[in-house]
Amino acid sequence: MNICVIGTGYVGLVTGCVFSDLGNEVICVDNNPEKIAMLDRGEMPIYEPGLEELVKRNVEDRRLSFTSDAAAAVEHSDVVFICVGTPPLENGDPDMSYVQSAAKTIARSLNRYKVIVNKSTVPVGTGNMVREIIETNRRRTVDFDVVSNPEFLREGSAINDTLEPDRIVIGAPNQVVAMKILELYAPLERPMIITDVASAEMIKYASNAFLATKISFANSIANICDAVGADVLQVIKGMGMDSRIGSAFLNAGLGYGGSCFPKDSSALVRTAEKNGYDFALLKAVIDVNKAQPVRFIERLRSAMNGSFKSKTVGVLGLAFKPNTDDMRDAKSLDVIAALLADGATVKAYDPIAIENTRAIFPQICYTKNAYETAEEADALIIVTEWNEFKLLNMEKVKASMATPLLFDGRNIYDPVKVRRLGFEYHCVGRTTAAVK
Repeated sequence: MNICVIGTGYVGLVTGCVFSDLGNEVICVDNNPEKIAMLDRGEMPIYEPGLEELVKRNVEDRRLSFTSDAAAAVEHSDVVFICVGTPPLENGDPDMSYVQSAAKTIARSLNRYKVIVNKSTVPVGTGNMVREIIETNRRRTVDFDVVSNPEFLREGSAINDTLEPDRIVIGAPNQVVAMKILELYAPLERPMIITDVASAEMIKYASNAFLATKISFANSIANICDAVGADVLQVIKGMGMDSRIGSAFLNAGLGYGGSCFPKDSSALVRTAEKNGYDFALLKAVIDVNKAQPVRFIERLRSAMNGSFKSKTVGVLGLAFKPNTDDMRDAKSLDVIAALLADGATVKAYDPIAIENTRAIFPQICYTKNAYETAEEADALIIVTEWNEFKLLNMEKVKASMATPLLFDGRNIYDPVKVRRLGFEYHCVGRTTAAVK
């Protein structure tokens, strides 16, 4: 099948690669000519494990190509995927301008029947909006259908999530159209659910909002554990063994970030408001998430005698999660901003995301590795749980620090072991009394 994918971000590029790997002819479109030039040279505009190899293989086999000529790509294709960004506006609504622009481009290039697939994360009603835009702007009286097919990718494991999804959701106006998209996914042999368009759009927001709720719940429990002397890791382990609850997304720490949970939670709150419902529960989830890094920084400030002024603080981990270079809503941004505002000197290291962070904080010192970050530091903070940080020689780390003060925002160390080495160790929801 001939496929056009509009947008070459995480979703678009991974979607295009996987469909081409399944034997389809795929054209990925982006209005940024520099990004297209990079892809034509075999350079990836994003970091995602395995992506470069997948792109190279399918380009060499002539199943995958890149262009900024959206009109030609749409005309050539049977199915057009909209995979553009929907970043949050100041009021919490998603910015729909990129989706609207893509719909207008499709309308002007519609030359025969096509299925238009919304894969971007969009609010309920977007399918109708896209249909209206195409109907209004098409130059030929050509039929088409609009389908919702939300993505459920996790950055860092996006390729595997596309090849082995828990479920494939297809929201279509009728069964005939649904079967056309089902045919595309059939080689994956994964569970599929066919719904109406509005329900498919809602499934995406509801899923992300619920996962965000689990994270904020775990952090709330961790804060209580700090107060009562319990160990949140043991609490969560006990909770997660209940099949009705499960252990996924119950990790306590600095809160959620990234491109999905923050904006999708806010967007769902806005959707509820527009339809006369006060989603108080989800508002509380968002509030807990915003407060978590603030609480963490205040604990650090207290441990450093009330001020960061003239202190050197090392930050390990910058990306919002491991195995990505994505800085969108990364908790490191909150931490670094607070440290700088109070006069600290900040040293930072991340295996992948240094250059992206440098564009935001050019004034801080970026190091070559974790050990260099720890040298002469008055405190060391773990912000992102990269595996290499879990395997550090902690004796070497301690010996190089000015003060062995370790704040673990992701609970990656054994409190007993690091305290025996002489660290003053602070984590999330695991008090000294709980781990002796």
